[in-house]
Amino acid sequence: MRILGVDPGLGVTGYGVIEAGAGRFKLLEAGIVKSSSRHTLAQRLTSLYRGIRDVVREYRPTDLILEKLYSHYRHQMTAIAMAHARGVIALTAGEFPRLRLVDYSAKRIKKALTGNGNASKMQVQRTVQGILRLKKLPAPADVSDALALAIAHAYITRANRNREEG
Repeated sequence: MRILGVDPGLGVTGYGVIEAGAGRFKLLEAGIVKSSSRHTLAQRLTSLYRGIRDVVREYRPTDLILEKLYSHYRHQMTAIAMAHARGVIALTAGEFPRLRLVDYSAKRIKKALTGNGNASKMQVQRTVQGILRLKKLPAPADVSDALALAIAHAYITRANRNREEG
């Protein structure tokens, strides 16, 4: 299974592509898609679209994983910006008929990765580092979060298959 995790943001979107199989993980690519706050909303979303589209074209993932939108009433503008980014990523996924789009809550991702739905960002980063056998912590946090999404999806998918078979 080839999985693309995407941590959406209007200014910085993290992504990570992994291969998962037989209990092993291989990091294929990770990085960010950036846009400038000096550009219009349309320009920023176009930049995000092109960046994620290029990753999908190059690595041909089977699944694209997004974090579900969580909004606290004090951070409405952040939630709206993230919703714009999520929409563009979902649109991009829709252009590739064999690409499955899946989303999970942050708590579900943390629980699948660390066993604790309230794990800290640092715990998640260290877990990702260990699973992928990276020499350094994945950075920036957007990349770490994207890789966490991809790895957690592999774990969740495997657990669901085992339940169905057992």
